[in-house]
Amino acid sequence: MARERQNGNGGNGGNGSNELGTFLRARRTRVTPEEAGLPAGPGPRRTPGLRREELATLAGVSVDYYVRLERGKESNPSPSVVDALARALRLHPAEHKHLRELVAQAAGSAPVESGSLSTRAVPPGTELMLENLRPYPAYVVGRTMDILACNPSGLRLFAGMADWPAKQRNVVRYVFLHPNATTLFDDWDEQLRAAVGRLRALHSLEPDAPDLAELVDELLKKSPGFTDLWERYDVRWHTHGTKTFHHPEVGDLTPGYQSMQLEGTPGHRFIAYYAEPGTPDHDKLVLLDMSGVEQTVRAG
Repeated sequence: MARERQNGNGGNGGNGSNELGTFLRARRTRVTPEEAGLPAGPGPRRTPGLRREELATLAGVSVDYYVRLERGKESNPSPSVVDALARALRLHPAEHKHLRELVAQAAGSAPVESGSLSTRAVPPGTELMLENLRPYPAYVVGRTMDILACNPSGLRLFAGMADWPAKQRNVVRYVFLHPNATTLFDDWDEQLRAAVGRLRALHSLEPDAPDLAELVDELLKKSPGFTDLWERYDVRWHTHGTKTFHHPEVGDLTPGYQSMQLEGTPGHRFIAYYAEPGTPDHDKLVLLDMSGVEQTVRAG
């Protein structure tokens, strides 16, 4: 049986919230008994997913202990219990990492970042790197996915975003609220889930950050789809691979992409797209880069 670490300090790191319990409940409802290797039992269930006692059994802890954990009365499970819960809940690596972060926060062993650390300034040399990557689209996003810097094709890749004021250009805002987004992305639904996942993970660790709260409030008011995904509490996202676009200017293309954390920044990431020279996708990226430059010249 996984070892249950007792914590005499109550729970939640003293901040009064119970994000750990919220996450556990949300993920528990996403796992069916069949997926967990358990019999479904007779008749329909009143609630979806696993019951508390089923998850406790799968994780090798007592039902009482798990109930205390989910209710925020216990907030310092051992690493072995955390890993056992992750296995029982069939968590993706990003979700497993998030569970560890929530446990550290609840136990008061991890500092909560302050929204005051948010900045739109990019590190020296970043804009030079963006320029030298042309014609490949590249851009830098902040922790709430504001576009902080980009090269011409990096902005033009998001068809129509150039029409927005610079401070409004945000990837999550774009995929939910821009009319071009539904047809631009071949996997628009997956883009929605990934975008919400990043914000959801950040919000659970920094619930009082004003920059994050402002964006979340806007999207909750303007997009029912955002609200539905927010309540699901998925925290998966993609860091590399390929992505297909149906771009109104250059047509269909499927470039590769890579997302990289920028060290020494408050959560900034550098994202770049690429295609093999001599391929149709590469030619379309060149056209996209040229159209971005032309628009900049006209605007100037």
